[in-house]
Amino acid sequence: MITIRKAKERGHFDFGWLDTYNTFAFGDYYDPEFMGFRSLRVINEDRVAPLTGFPKHGHRDMEIITYVLSGALEHRDSMGNGSLIRPGEVQRMTAGSGITHSEANSSDTEKVHLLQIWILPSAPNLKPGYEQKSFSDEEKRGQLRLVASHDGRNGSVSINQDAAIYATMLEPGSEVVHQLGPNRNAWLQVARGAVTINGQELNQGDGAAITAETAVKIAGREESEVLLFDLA
Repeated sequence: MITIRKAKERGHFDFGWLDTYNTFAFGDYYDPEFMGFRSLRVINEDRVAPLTGFPKHGHRDMEIITYVLSGALEHRDSMGNGSLIRPGEVQRMTAGSGITHSEANSSDTEKVHLLQIWILPSAPNLKPGYEQKSFSDEEKRGQLRLVASHDGRNGSVSINQDAAIYATMLEPGSEVVHQLGPNRNAWLQVARGAVTINGQELNQGDGAAITAETAVKIAGREESEVLLFDLA
């Protein structure tokens, strides 16, 4: 079964410095029918204006994954990490027992477009951690590239949950297939472009919950970038 979450149905706030769409309930946006999916708790599509950003704030007991689509996001945290996150890079923070961090767009001309993803951890009060890796377009083009997993296999970042995140870039007419194991579920998020998933059409910003299916077939309708979450 595939349940589509249309982009226009998401929560939306425009604060001037931040234009954000919330797939699931987040902050001031509450929707009891979309509180998350399995261990996936948040997918926020954010556009951050030049020379603005998120001031220092705290998190705990969450796996936080940042996926930048355009621009560059400057990161600093209480663990002493500082970095720029650019397109093709995936950052993972384990908030665990508690961290603080800030995120800023230091460009004076270009917005930052990103997906902020939260996954519930397998246990509370984990030791805070940080990881950032780069994945080229070639690794994702026409194939599903594992970018996050519970064991960090195949060069992916590691997350403290029985979940795997794949990224793919598709041309019109190209397709990829992901096999789902027994009792596995999936969420698909269209970051850019337009695709079909098991024959159903999705556009930029759309998501889909996939349950009781043995495979997920994703076909490009135009140049597209897609994230697929394989979840327990």
